[in-house]
Amino acid sequence: MSRIEDYRFPTGLHLLTQWQSGDEGARKEMTAFFDDAIAGDFDADFSVLTSPDRVHSTASVHMLGLAILHDLYRIESWAYYNTDPYRYVRTNLAVSRLLGIHKFYTTWALYAFTCEPLGQQMMYPDRFPPGADPDAFLINKDNWQELTTPDFTTGAPKAIDDILRVTQELTGVPPLLQISAPYSLAADIYGQEPLLADVVSDPDTVNALLDHLGDEILAPWMDHHFESFPDGWVELSDASGSPFFIGPENCMQMSIRSIRHMLRGKTYADRVFDNNFRGDFVAGVKKKGRGSRRNIQTETQSSQAKLLELTDAKVSVNPVFIMRLEADKVNISFYEEEAIKRNLPLTCGIGSPQIDRNSIEDLEATRVSIGEDARSFVESIKRVCE
Repeated sequence: MSRIEDYRFPTGLHLLTQWQSGDEGARKEMTAFFDDAIAGDFDADFSVLTSPDRVHSTASVHMLGLAILHDLYRIESWAYYNTDPYRYVRTNLAVSRLLGIHKFYTTWALYAFTCEPLGQQMMYPDRFPPGADPDAFLINKDNWQELTTPDFTTGAPKAIDDILRVTQELTGVPPLLQISAPYSLAADIYGQEPLLADVVSDPDTVNALLDHLGDEILAPWMDHHFESFPDGWVELSDASGSPFFIGPENCMQMSIRSIRHMLRGKTYADRVFDNNFRGDFVAGVKKKGRGSRRNIQTETQSSQAKLLELTDAKVSVNPVFIMRLEADKVNISFYEEEAIKRNLPLTCGIGSPQIDRNSIEDLEATRVSIGEDARSFVESIKRVCE
């Protein structure tokens, strides 16, 4: 039997690297390791949680888990996510351990799982996560009002509930439901391009659509979640509704407004957060043109005011912590100051494009850069905690 203690960082990471490179010996060792993990032999280790006196890293690892199970056991995407919650959770926890991650973060293909119960046609590749079929959107401008509350006791919602129950059983961590926010859900079932066109030409209809999705789909889903897990939390994801994609004003007046709308009067509102709006830098983008030094100073002050306004709006739908994402492109010092001012914890993200080997021209320079970023993030988090 494998001993998970033998795979502490960086040993586990080295094994993953060897497996990814096609080493047959590493593949056999990985198979033995995951045989034991899935059988429950590492459950005692999974119940040991992180120390609160350290700065920890975490990550979503479900896609890597799928890649591993497909290679080792030929388990395909639909079966991975939908059929065996113990296998799913134990795989994700084991992958986290191999990566050296001790702050567990169990997630799934949340954008797909949010729109699937509504009847959206899906695509389930064999070894990649599912997604909405971009050639068969569920709704359009003429029929979106017909969407009604789905059954949360079957299909994807039940699969999520099962995953949450097992995660809590194995780790003791309160269940965290992860679903799309209204704008991103609309983008998946209405279409990104039609939705963006309506954002410009018919914003009132867009807001009505977002409110309908909140009132009929997402709020009832959250009601179900807190009835099932009174100690639970909800994490909303709204990448499509971010400033980077629709601009800061639309983000505030559509994406964030719709979240506040669906949480009105909810007793659990302080246990719901959206932390993945990205592209804060666009709030400070200046119009091109020549100007005097005084005008430049005024523009700088205006940009800072817009960034603060956007931050206020983001905090209104995430009263739990301040988040700085790589795509924000704003210096970490701003988020550190805001976290201290608002008495909130600080989290910082390393973006996936930063570590995508196919996008890296100079590997050594990237290692140095990411290392410097990580150290500066840790120091900022420490100062916030002082």
